[in-house]
Amino acid sequence: MGLSNFERMIQLSDAIFSSRNDPNQLNVDENVMEHLQLIHPNSISEYDDGNGPVCWILCIPTTLDLMTQFINQKISEKELYELTPLNTKYEAIYLCSALLLEEFRGKGIAQELCIEAIEGIKKAHSIKALFLWAFSKEGEKLAEKISGLIDLPLYKR
Repeated sequence: MGLSNFERMIQLSDAIFSSRNDPNQLNVDENVMEHLQLIHPNSISEYDDGNGPVCWILCIPTTLDLMTQFINQKISEKELYELTPLNTKYEAIYLCSALLLEEFRGKGIAQELCIEAIEGIKKAHSIKALFLWAFSKEGEKLAEKISGLIDLPLYKR
């Protein structure tokens, strides 16, 4: 029997990000997921095709000051997460990650999930910018497309 979608998503995450081996990256575990939900419920999104997850999206709202520090490499991804305050007004969204199983690519799933997450965050916050730290050409292209569709500037680390 093959791996479940969940197991494949974990493997994909490990292969792309290697966050367990990089102290500067955010290593997403249950505690981090709970905290991200406190930052904003739309921080984490998932698409399940009925057989388990095929897409995971992390969009972390934060302040423009923290975005600038991150873009200028003054703080790490992990520090960005740790320094983002709760119960404040957010002005920027970090497009942290988009993971999509290969056979589901090119169908607009990740794009749709990202836009839904961003629009959900924008209902409560005056978002002025998006930013990312690209790990792949596909991730960078997705962020650029989303930036154009929702008419927000995109900043890159």
